[in-house]
Amino acid sequence: MAEDYRNQAIGVFELESECICFVALDAAAKAAAVKIQGVERNRLAAGACVKMRGSVSDVKAAMEAALDVARPLTKIVSHTVIASPSEDTEKAIAMTINK
Repeated sequence: MAEDYRNQAIGVFELESECICFVALDAAAKAAAVKIQGVERNRLAAGACVKMRGSVSDVKAAMEAALDVARPLTKIVSHTVIASPSEDTEKAIAMTINK
């Protein structure tokens, strides 16, 4: 059964190294009260994308921790925090997680 993430912010970061994604998501999870929603391997390279959920302040704190750990180890491809994802955004995210 899928977890209900309604009314939660989402943080997404993509790194050039899948291995370092796990190091970064560990730092994120330890830094703030976030749940890791998914890790998706990048089809074009050896990297991956991490999606995490929680309150806006927790997601921002977790994102900062993740990027601080990743920065010296690999290239940060992109990152963002969406404070209040729309219903359509939630559907799109769920499709990438459940494919």
